[in-house]
Amino acid sequence: MATRTDAPTRREQILKEAARLFAERGFHGVGVDEIGAAVGISGPGLYRHFTGKDAMLAELLVGISGQLLTGAKRRLAEAEGVTGSGSGNAEAVLDSLIEGHIDFALDDRPLITLHDRELDRLRDADRKMVRQLQRQYVELWVGVVREVYPAVTEPSARSAVHSVFGLLNSTPHLGRPGALPGRTVTSELLHRMARGAFAAVGVE
Repeated sequence: MATRTDAPTRREQILKEAARLFAERGFHGVGVDEIGAAVGISGPGLYRHFTGKDAMLAELLVGISGQLLTGAKRRLAEAEGVTGSGSGNAEAVLDSLIEGHIDFALDDRPLITLHDRELDRLRDADRKMVRQLQRQYVELWVGVVREVYPAVTEPSARSAVHSVFGLLNSTPHLGRPGALPGRTVTSELLHRMARGAFAAVGVE
């Protein structure tokens, strides 16, 4: 998603425009023809890539949940490969996890809106997959938070992680992108607030 540097494939272009349109006007407010027009192909041409809007929505929501988990595991592995174990390493991992989630929150804002509004439209199997991936993502964070703050209980750490996700995922409600103080400033502010939240639970 936001971390790619190579040119997006046609399939990725379709998903990006579908996410934008679904977020702006709702899943049922967007037709296949409109998505096709946004990427310069006929509506029926989309069926060479997807069976329909339901398949696009499922790939968007399952896909981003999987990418967040994969990215978090990669950041954890990279940090463990560079430094030894211990609280210093855990601090670096936590900062890296926060940075990765901030990148998602700032660069993929339509997907946050989609998740909030349209998750219940997924088939049961797809919705369960999203929830499963999200639980794994949360538990990875919980483990790191408890390394940084050993005195924090598991339930408290989990609550803190969910609270921080709520904070970071609030970006769609901060106004239009141009109304924000700038990506770097916003990212730094969100990072400080996230670390502050974890520090607060760490003194329990």
